[in-house]
Amino acid sequence: MEKIGIIDLGSNSARLVIVQIFDGNYFMVEDELKESVRLGQDMDRDGFLKPQRVAETIKTLKMFKRLCDAHGAEKIIAVATAAVRRAKNQRSFLDEIQATCGIRVDVLSEEDEATLVYRGVINSMDIPKGIILEIGGGSTKIIYYNRRSILHYATLAFGAVTLTDLFNDDGVSPQEQTQKIEEFFTEQFKKIEWLAEVDPDTQMIGVGGSFRNLYKINRIVRKYPLNIVHNYQFATEDFRSVYEMVRVLDVEKRKRIRGLSPNRADIMPAALAIIKAFTDYLKIESFTIGGSGLREGIMFNHAVPMTVERPISDVLSYSLTTLVKYYDCNEKHVENVVRLSIQLFKQLRVLHKFPRVYLKVLKIAASLHDCGQRVRFYNNQKHSRYMILNSSIYGATHRELVLAAFVAGCHSKEDIVPQEWAVYKDIVSEEDLDVVKKLGVLLRIAECLDRSGLGMVTGINCDVLGDSVIMKTELAGDAALEIRQAMAAGGEFKRAFRKNLEIL
Repeated sequence: MEKIGIIDLGSNSARLVIVQIFDGNYFMVEDELKESVRLGQDMDRDGFLKPQRVAETIKTLKMFKRLCDAHGAEKIIAVATAAVRRAKNQRSFLDEIQATCGIRVDVLSEEDEATLVYRGVINSMDIPKGIILEIGGGSTKIIYYNRRSILHYATLAFGAVTLTDLFNDDGVSPQEQTQKIEEFFTEQFKKIEWLAEVDPDTQMIGVGGSFRNLYKINRIVRKYPLNIVHNYQFATEDFRSVYEMVRVLDVEKRKRIRGLSPNRADIMPAALAIIKAFTDYLKIESFTIGGSGLREGIMFNHAVPMTVERPISDVLSYSLTTLVKYYDCNEKHVENVVRLSIQLFKQLRVLHKFPRVYLKVLKIAASLHDCGQRVRFYNNQKHSRYMILNSSIYGATHRELVLAAFVAGCHSKEDIVPQEWAVYKDIVSEEDLDVVKKLGVLLRIAECLDRSGLGMVTGINCDVLGDSVIMKTELAGDAALEIRQAMAAGGEFKRAFRKNLEIL
């Protein structure tokens, strides 16, 4: 068990995350802190970090150091990006941090920064071909990848803070300022020759604080039920509605927009103008917001050293195993239930007729069906549902998470409460309810067939004969308990599949 602190010193914000690393190269964020230091503000005048901004940053880093010490962090990894990279007084600034805070800060090159952002994305999202747009305070990064390898990247020396300073003109309306930023960035994109090579089917992924705030605003507008930014799907049309709302307001009115951080109110129009120019230039109809970026790239580098050479091959399985360990579930039991659930799904496909994509839903539910016991044994399936809905599971869409949560929530004798299902009507449909009930029955049977957690049932062979399904079990010992428990699900099985259940 190890704890580390990761500090990301950006041009707009300074961020600290405390990460707990446990056996087997898995990790979980334990705490985080963010402060708006605006280190890159007013740098364009002479290229120097300003004394007020330096003093504020030093004060923030001392606070970060105290929190790391309070958590018992054994190591602090601190990096700085665009503002410090370009600063003429970089050396004296870093020396002052070392002397006053006892923190050594590494300044990332453009390539290092792009690589870390890419690693944060590729190890947390199941998107085979993507173009990442990461908007920082002092720079904007574009990373194009396919087949889990970076094809091209570009760093533009303009971010939300620097653009706001550059186009700040008291005599110009907010709409005109954002229009000028759009035109300026469109010209920057034209200089990146490889952007013309991006395939039309490439998925855009938005990373950074501006995208997270964009999600929060749209979530409130849409009354979206899930509070998970990672893998949020954003239609470009919806984005433009938010953009038009934000860009016409002055700073004080923007601060009152629900979902928008007041500290970001002045620079948000510039960030949105970049997104507008980018989606227009590449004719993008929708994009996905990623909750993992540079800091997660550092986490993967440190906790999972192999990712320095190659990305995680199965993002979903890695994420589920992380949560199984973090929630202290019985790993052997989870492994058995997942295996038996998959066998049931495949062998009864003639009955349920579900495509393979639903196997992913069942795998999530089977992996975390018991996690609710960490809250309370009684009604643990309800707690499991809540925990799945509020865990940022990598490699799964929001729809898959909702389906998996309800499968886990009804895998016992519990039925689905219509009012609870209706909350997610914008994510799932009424037809999905049949999917959930059938997968829930399969999960219940699989869990019962490992009731003791000793792996007595090693396999299942199903035969569909007339009005019955005969399940022949392969055993490693006395499985009377397991078979008796599984047979108790016969009533639900018949209601779901209209077949009698026999287990031998």
